[in-house]
Amino acid sequence: MEKEIRKLVELCEQELTSREYTFNRHRIISMTWEDLIQWMAQREYDIFDECIGFKYCDETFGSRDLSGIQKKDQLPLRAIRMLISYQKEGDFEFRTPSVLRSFSGQSGQLMETYLTHLRENVCLKKATISNKRHYLYYFNNYLEKNTIALKDVNADMIADFYCCQNYSLASKHNCNSTLKLFLRYAYDSGMTDQDNSIHILPDSYKKQRKIPTTYQEEEIHRILKAVERASAIGKRDYVILLLASEYGWRSSDIVNLKFEQIDWDRNTISLSQQKTSSAVIYPLLSSVGNAIIDYLKHGRPQTEEPEIIVSCETGKRGKKLSRPTVHSIVSKYMKRANIRHWQQKKHGPHSLRHSLATNMLKKNVSLPIISTVLGHQNTETTNGYLSLDFSSLKQCALPTPGLKTGFYEE
Repeated sequence: MEKEIRKLVELCEQELTSREYTFNRHRIISMTWEDLIQWMAQREYDIFDECIGFKYCDETFGSRDLSGIQKKDQLPLRAIRMLISYQKEGDFEFRTPSVLRSFSGQSGQLMETYLTHLRENVCLKKATISNKRHYLYYFNNYLEKNTIALKDVNADMIADFYCCQNYSLASKHNCNSTLKLFLRYAYDSGMTDQDNSIHILPDSYKKQRKIPTTYQEEEIHRILKAVERASAIGKRDYVILLLASEYGWRSSDIVNLKFEQIDWDRNTISLSQQKTSSAVIYPLLSSVGNAIIDYLKHGRPQTEEPEIIVSCETGKRGKKLSRPTVHSIVSKYMKRANIRHWQQKKHGPHSLRHSLATNMLKKNVSLPIISTVLGHQNTETTNGYLSLDFSSLKQCALPTPGLKTGFYEE
């Protein structure tokens, strides 16, 4: 762990270069690090650590997370947090947290114990635990702010909590489930004398089918053309975008693609979907095959990992990519391609999956075939894309009969 600030900054500068940060972004980050070095020198700090980094953030930005931070300070704040995470873990943190969710009070301690139980004993996924932490954090804040003990939780208090949060129906539904299980755990662990989970009333929420976010074929082509394929990172990103747009793969399937799934002799690529376990065999398109070969020959770092697509970053070089990284890659090239209103729409790999389905519909491809390509276990799942086939829907419109009435003047 490098503690000398200038040597640490030098290592992080190399990392910025290897990740191909834009000139302006790189400049702002470097200037922030220089300001930090001067700040440390004025206070005669010899070494850098997390405490020093957060003290600088508190004095300079008034916060160590994004809560209450002005837009102009967001990147400088991230620059300091990059130093902290690189020093501790050898890599930049994925994104600056909006809120550092730390629990307080007796109820907060139990919540931390509960989350540890879910992670170590129930073995829930990290994303699931993060979702539960989100709702428990705000519930803990409500309890502490109103000095309410867990044993005093009742239906009226729960209703007031929801009024304060102003949750959507979907968020309230998810929060209901989280609080119910937690309060039952509190009772089972002896923290409360009665099972207060009975105060979490069932809701009538039914998930409504949302209209999928899609992009036109011309926009997909622009996204692909936006990739600078001369670099190792560009070669990797191009493969990711092709798998998402040409095959409609989810991010979980992209990051888990292995050499054994490609049959070069038969020109096929097989997939057992992570989400549904459905097995699908795709033709190995020349565009995809050539992109993979180019990446393997000239872009993929030397590694023993079985996955084809791996990280190029110094701290994680040769390691398997994470799913959020795939989302960031797709968003990056949507921005670079100047796709209209991409920030107001879904802009991850799943949006390219939806786009593939709707563009196939426009070409009169049958639903069973689209369902097979997407790996849907039930064709009913694919029916949701019918709502976006406007040209076909217009053919279903019935003529409006003439209205003869004296109510309207001729």
